[in-house]
Amino acid sequence: MFRDRALESPMSNPAIAIPNLLYRYAQHIDAGEFTEAATLFQFGHIRLGPNQILTEPKDIEAMWRSMVRTYSDGTCRTRHLITNPIIELSEDESEASVSSSWTVIQQTESFPLAVVASGRYQDTVFLHQQRWWFREKAYLGIDLIGDMSADLVSRGAG
Repeated sequence: MFRDRALESPMSNPAIAIPNLLYRYAQHIDAGEFTEAATLFQFGHIRLGPNQILTEPKDIEAMWRSMVRTYSDGTCRTRHLITNPIIELSEDESEASVSSSWTVIQQTESFPLAVVASGRYQDTVFLHQQRWWFREKAYLGIDLIGDMSADLVSRGAG
């Protein structure tokens, strides 16, 4: 198995390493790997709204498990497509602000391939122990909504 050295090396290009962190988050969610996705926040948090912040990886994982449907194969039968990342690096290149868009597509045995939702993230990431981590992922909301009945247990953030 190949290692994602762009996530681990401070000498790596942030223009590659930071989007890789965003994509890794999406891959873990799509695979139903909520524990692994929550690990990306061990030094950070998720902001669901102005007064709703989850800081503990176990709480972040529990939130996803309570909201997101998984299927018999253990996956969500989704693809979270993270696009248009705009990365603004700090002067010393140890922290960055990243705005991006997300689109979720889904297909199940009884649900045809469809775009189920699209929205925006605002992330702050930082370099720690020679690796990029989330300091904050802010769910800015859902801009476009399709049929989310096969995706979420209850309506919520992407």
